[in-house]
Amino acid sequence: MTSTAAELPLIHAGKPSAPPRWALLQRQIFALLDTAAIEFADRYTRPDGTLIWRDRWPGMDGSDDPYEGFMNMPLFYALGGSEEVYRRSRQIWDGITWQWTEYGQIHREFDGYYDWMHHGESNLFFYFFGLADPAALKDRQRARRFAGFYTGADPEAQNYDAEKRLIRSPITGSRGPRFVQTAEDWSTHREILDNYLPPFEDIPGVDPGAQACPWSDDRVYRDILERINARQARGDVPLNLGATSLLAHAFLYDGEEKYRRWVVDYLDAWTERTARNGGITPDNIGLSGDIGEYNDGKWWGGYYGWRWPHGSFSILEPLCVSGCNAALLTGDMAHLDLARSQLDLLWSLGRDEGGQRLVPNRHYDDGWRDYRIPHPMYAVCLWSLSMNEEDAVRAERGWSDELFNAVDPSYSGYGRTNGGHMGFNGNTAQWFRFMRGADPDYPVKLLEANLATISEQISTFRSSEFDPLTMDHYRESMTIHMWQQLTPMVIEGLAQLTLGGPMHVYHGGLQQARFRYFDPAARRPGLPPGTAALVEALTAASATVTLVNTDADSARELIVQAGGFGEHAFLHADLIDESGAPGERIELAGRWVRVRLDAGASVRLRFGLRRFANAPSYDTPWQRAAGAVEPILGREV
Repeated sequence: MTSTAAELPLIHAGKPSAPPRWALLQRQIFALLDTAAIEFADRYTRPDGTLIWRDRWPGMDGSDDPYEGFMNMPLFYALGGSEEVYRRSRQIWDGITWQWTEYGQIHREFDGYYDWMHHGESNLFFYFFGLADPAALKDRQRARRFAGFYTGADPEAQNYDAEKRLIRSPITGSRGPRFVQTAEDWSTHREILDNYLPPFEDIPGVDPGAQACPWSDDRVYRDILERINARQARGDVPLNLGATSLLAHAFLYDGEEKYRRWVVDYLDAWTERTARNGGITPDNIGLSGDIGEYNDGKWWGGYYGWRWPHGSFSILEPLCVSGCNAALLTGDMAHLDLARSQLDLLWSLGRDEGGQRLVPNRHYDDGWRDYRIPHPMYAVCLWSLSMNEEDAVRAERGWSDELFNAVDPSYSGYGRTNGGHMGFNGNTAQWFRFMRGADPDYPVKLLEANLATISEQISTFRSSEFDPLTMDHYRESMTIHMWQQLTPMVIEGLAQLTLGGPMHVYHGGLQQARFRYFDPAARRPGLPPGTAALVEALTAASATVTLVNTDADSARELIVQAGGFGEHAFLHADLIDESGAPGERIELAGRWVRVRLDAGASVRLRFGLRRFANAPSYDTPWQRAAGAVEPILGREV
């Protein structure tokens, strides 16, 4: 660790040139979101960070949603957004956490009980604080405490059975496993679930093959709750693999081996269950460790499993998230094999229709159903970490030109494919295609689409219909989603293009990247003012990035980090000329390098890398995350 940026090796670019359009668009988005984020916060939150909303909110559903509208603010800051956006994000996180504590769902600053699809969504806000400031004592303290909810260290939250390596319920949190779900727990969600398929195939009077189920009917609701508590409230589910991000987040602060070991052990447990089930990941495990213990021995039919409510989406996502977490913490790409195996399984079960390969999305009692176009997003996430050509082939097989060749400004797709995106994060396949050498105009097209979406979002939230002081927050239960639907924080283009990685998996994936940037003048994360970055190519041993100073009057200096968490090491940098040929080679070592861009200058660099040379961490060029601040231990009783 170095104490001053001046000690780092320096690459100097002094030749001015006209800035490319993508660079100007990046700076335009930074400028627009610096103001739009604050305007959005001013409109929907009070000065103390609480949301202008209802005075009560029952049930477990919805404690994730308010975080989602603001969660990209600290990530935007870590990319280069303003200090004020970061300050407001911290205030809003505290405000939401306090407010939902008062409503009764959050306990000890963490959701009292919910599933890991929703924990994953809300925790992204918290995870991004590690990229923003790893020295924040409150965040470090919370990371340790929250991790303890899932290691067995916390006496109130005994969510984990260490002997059997299982999380004891699909519904867990700071109050421990919830083995009995009540009518109130689902009360705010009933009307939206009316439009989902039945959660069970034996609900009296309900067609098991229908795509709707009347949760709003009290009799049906009682029958559903009875079956949930008998079959789905106890034991482990693949969705719980999302908890590995919480433990990985704690590791990135402190580097403690117990967190890395937990991530690997828990993933290994699911690998063993899959092998025991003939190569198919089971979606329900009893407290004894037996597959289908409360479900007549069936490996399907669990909570957020192969059938209900989303199908394979709820299996593949946590497998990818946990595999990537384990691979990041160990450097061993074999941890991606479980996710790979299920992608290959579905592919083998597919069928051809009209020249398009379709794969099953759900498993009913009578077998596989709901055949859809396979989504490349899962394999792209694996490939971005492994750089394995077999993972690239997994992403490219079954490719739909109609869905994945052009930038998708509407961020749609779920329903037509066996995957999809939320949170204005919908162009993972398109980014991958650009990384593979196609569509050279993709950066401009994506940034233009993002700008248009941001402008539309601003216009919508400014409208009188969405004035929080006059709108009827009680007109329907799902107004709980209003902040995430109205947010202007569309940063997919900034994240993908500057970091060199797909945007994080929405339901709790850590933000993977080939590079990060720091501003040595301000001693903070992110691109310095006026600068822009475009990662143009990735290989197992190299990455190519163009850095631009759009300011024609002032020089800028930035620090480039190898890996989103400093997990890689630089070996050398080749200066690439306008023809694409390598020129001077600069020998390097370590995870950071300085780049000085004179006024109006740009440079294209192909960095040679030794990947996974370092333990990943939230370290900055100025500070070790593990030694940034000592935890408060409190009173021993």
